Amino acid sequence: MLIVADENIPLLDSFFGDIGEIRRVTGRGLTRNEVKDADVLLVRSVTRVNRELLEGTRVRFVGTATIGTDHVDVEWLKAHGIGFSAAPGCNAGSVAEYVLAVISLLADQRDLSDWSTLSVGIVGAGNVGGELARMLERLDFEVKLCDPPRQDAEPENADDFVSLSEALTCDVVTFHTPLTRTGDHPTYHMVSEQQLATLHAGQLLINAGRGEVIDGTALVRRLEQPDAPVVVLDVWENEPAIDPELVNKVWLATPHIAGYSLEGKMQGTEMVYQALCRFLGLPVRKKAGQFLPEPALSKMTFTRNAIEDEALRLALGACYDPRKDDLRLRRAMKESSDKRAEAFDRLRRDYPVRRECSSLKIQLKGSSKSLQDRFRAMGFKLKI
Repeated sequence: MLIVADENIPLLDSFFGDIGEIRRVTGRGLTRNEVKDADVLLVRSVTRVNRELLEGTRVRFVGTATIGTDHVDVEWLKAHGIGFSAAPGCNAGSVAEYVLAVISLLADQRDLSDWSTLSVGIVGAGNVGGELARMLERLDFEVKLCDPPRQDAEPENADDFVSLSEALTCDVVTFHTPLTRTGDHPTYHMVSEQQLATLHAGQLLINAGRGEVIDGTALVRRLEQPDAPVVVLDVWENEPAIDPELVNKVWLATPHIAGYSLEGKMQGTEMVYQALCRFLGLPVRKKAGQFLPEPALSKMTFTRNAIEDEALRLALGACYDPRKDDLRLRRAMKESSDKRAEAFDRLRRDYPVRRECSSLKIQLKGSSKSLQDRFRAMGFKLKI
């Protein structure tokens, strides 16, 4: 059995080596000729999987080690009897921690002693948005959820959701929707000139979902105007050939890596491995936890003198600081115009190991129960 796989999927040999021969390929620009003799195709979000890629090939199963599926023609696969699996929720914790890290930096910039005074509007309450909401609520933030498809599908829970216009009144507005162009609630350019005009300089706008959810051209114009919001983008229109002018105008710019924690990527591989085993009728014998290496930083200690918010944000920053990724992307955008797209992909391909809060043990000496609960809310392991 031949397994053709994106070279950026971690632990390919560990999970799939005893199932078949593995051929590593570059995901972006993958051609039919490269997969024509494959039985299994494993991809990430940079590969368009459709009739043009697979017609006439031997591929019988496609797995994407990502939560999104807008790069896969799922209906075409189904019509041709090709098995398919994504990895929904695999990197939810990673993206949620990315957003928390950004909010932490905003609180530092504004000298807020209590970051939970910020209200947060979450647009898209699926696996990622839901995980973020749970974390924020346990940290005592005011959270407003906006998810029109869920609101329509769950009339009994309609009061749990707000409109997009109400979500846009929050101090922080963060987007975690799939990219859709049809249906009752398309997300393509959901945030256009009209919505951007309602935002002001006291607000933070984060997009860690899909780049095309925000009209990039309208955003550039808005950021040139007075009283523009603070903007953080991890996803972009026209990736990997993103707009360097927009990069220059946002507060923080990162190269589509919000979900790139080691845990998140490994869980994505594990979920696709499990689906392939089910498809082939094989026993599931492996778990991501078997392969997690020891983290570079394994323990932090706080005494009874620790100030709660400062301790939380210090530990979070020790796990992840988005300013490092921002610097890398800005350096990449200084390359010549014909090399920027390649540089963007290279940042993702060569992304350094990043661990989630769950990899760090927090020792608390004489701390309050409140601090203990808040550390647990963020996923840290505690030693009391």
